[in-house]
Amino acid sequence: MFTAHDKLKPSYDVVIIGGGGHGLASAYYLARDHGITNVAVLEKGYIGGGNTGRNTTIIRSNYLTPEGVKFYDKSVQLYQDLSTEFDLNLFYSTRGHFTLAHTDSAMRTMRWRAEVNKHYGIASEVVGPEEVKRQTPQIDLSCGGHAPIQGALYHAPGAVARHDAVAWGYGRGADMRGAEIHQQTAVTGIEVKGGKVVGVHTTKGFISTNKVICAVAGFTPRITDMVGFKTPIFVHPLQAMVSEPMKPWLDTILVSGSLHIYVSQSARGELVMGASLDPYEVQSTRSTLDFPEGLAAHLLDMFPFLSHSKVVRQWAGMADMTPDFAPIMGMTPVEGFYLDSGWGTWGFKATPVCGKTMAWTAVNDKPHELITGFSLDRFRNYSLTGEKGAASVGH
Repeated sequence: MFTAHDKLKPSYDVVIIGGGGHGLASAYYLARDHGITNVAVLEKGYIGGGNTGRNTTIIRSNYLTPEGVKFYDKSVQLYQDLSTEFDLNLFYSTRGHFTLAHTDSAMRTMRWRAEVNKHYGIASEVVGPEEVKRQTPQIDLSCGGHAPIQGALYHAPGAVARHDAVAWGYGRGADMRGAEIHQQTAVTGIEVKGGKVVGVHTTKGFISTNKVICAVAGFTPRITDMVGFKTPIFVHPLQAMVSEPMKPWLDTILVSGSLHIYVSQSARGELVMGASLDPYEVQSTRSTLDFPEGLAAHLLDMFPFLSHSKVVRQWAGMADMTPDFAPIMGMTPVEGFYLDSGWGTWGFKATPVCGKTMAWTAVNDKPHELITGFSLDRFRNYSLTGEKGAASVGH
């Protein structure tokens, strides 16, 4: 699906570090929307081998802040047309998304989110446990008797898609338009002179460029060290697992912050499951036995009939978290160096809108209007974008 390039050119108009969904989407929109095709995407491993291929593929826009709602709503809109645009089946499937509430305080947060969502035209509403039961008859509303479901935030546009197909679609689209994708090409340094980017050192040689987009998720601190500034990002492992395939029975997507679980069923019949971040700060993708034990126990609170189902595999990604649970995007203290980071547990759903906004930002050298609330400066100015109540679970 991609052209294999033997060597790097001496210079590029834009260099993108990271060959995951965000980096490939940036290259695609640079070419499609702005006509910039002299672009190199540098990936130290293989396409989509980082967090793009290590997530649970949930797509939604039911966030808590105006900045988050508008940003992710644009992403959902873009996702809905991608299969046609790429001429590639992304297995995009609208399911409806329930964020379960087990306490009075959780219900208050759901009402808050619903009102913000409705204000911006997003289909979200608070429903009672009877609606959860109607759409998911197999669920135990008492959750084992210790965490009864009081209600939920129901987000009808909630969907899932095939994660690696999204990366392949953007990669093929960028490649067809002239961008170069270089796999097995690690960045070893970034040349900065007079506060401006002038080039990138790689394992395959030096590249001259005055624009670099960094989209490397959990590796962000390593890259920002190369250009000499710090971010408040901290990295935790985030694990997931899938069950053996079974006949379709779970039509919706279920998330529970109290039980630290989110689950949907894939097109192949597997239950795709995730939980909260691992509690330690480690830059590692190693799996642990503790994770499936804890997650299985919480899943059985909701669905006791799954007690004999088997787990077939598990994996981990590196979640780049920020203090306010919103991303860091756009300009940085180094001229020509643009940051797409801080994605934590919500990066896959933002893939299309990140590509569009980062491409626009790099071309115009100012932040796109959808990402002004995600600037790095907000931490210096104490103007945070607080998404803790809607980012994911178990934070």
